[in-house]
Amino acid sequence: MNKNKALTMTVVFQASSLNYGEGTGNISELKKFHRGNGNVHSFASRQSIRYDIVRLGNQFYDWNLNVVDKSQGVVQFKADCTIQDSVEMDLFGYMKTKSKEGAEKRSAVCRLSHAVSLEPYKSDLEFLNNMGLATRINENANLATLEQHTSLYTYTITLDLSRVGIDGDIELSSQEKAERVKQLLEVTKFLNREIRGRQENLAPLFVIGGIYPIANPFFLGRVELLNNNYELMNTEALNETIQQTVFGQSIREQTYIGYVKGIFKNDGAFEELAQTGSVEQFYRHLTEQVDEFYGVQA
Repeated sequence: MNKNKALTMTVVFQASSLNYGEGTGNISELKKFHRGNGNVHSFASRQSIRYDIVRLGNQFYDWNLNVVDKSQGVVQFKADCTIQDSVEMDLFGYMKTKSKEGAEKRSAVCRLSHAVSLEPYKSDLEFLNNMGLATRINENANLATLEQHTSLYTYTITLDLSRVGIDGDIELSSQEKAERVKQLLEVTKFLNREIRGRQENLAPLFVIGGIYPIANPFFLGRVELLNNNYELMNTEALNETIQQTVFGQSIREQTYIGYVKGIFKNDGAFEELAQTGSVEQFYRHLTEQVDEFYGVQA
């Protein structure tokens, strides 16, 4: 019987203009992609989400960031640092290149998707200048243009609980494993992004997930809006997913939904999918399951 367990959750939040690319001239272009129906969606890359998780992990829990140097001509994790020294290396993996020896690798235990907008981008622009500075020295202002997009976004985290705190000959205590996972959860509960003088709130308005027998992002690509209406969640795909079974175990029985009341007009439909509660209750439920899996007391 499979004794491995994995945590996955798909989050919906509201934010504006989360990730810019290189741009052209004085135009800052959002990272975005086109769908076959002609819609354009902006996104924040998984790398940017990872950056902010680690940033807040350092702020909240003093995650060790002093684990990087430049060796073999590459900026990378220090050769003598291990997962014992770094929560980041434990959760998100590493690669340390060695001259003529290949590379020492650890694949990520925690997998992230891009945060993709649920509402299409409509080519909104913001025109900027630095008039405030220019007038101080009687100069003409410089002009700039930003693409802007306010939308609901969704991303997914999948975490293999069975691999946390284990790397080669190193194995951390069950208490430490559980603590690292719970710290990650707490960071996602208050996730934010600092960009261009703004601090965007990436905390969940809706979150669905649980702990399952396999590391699979069950709800990735299943969260959609009904007719592009940001007040209505399309629950059909979620319902189809929740009806699946894994090794004979029902997905529904292991799934929990947390949401902020008053955001979605059809939030009553959530109760028909799975056990529901507030976002805080969702995180408490997952935290209890994490402690249970690692056999530790809260």
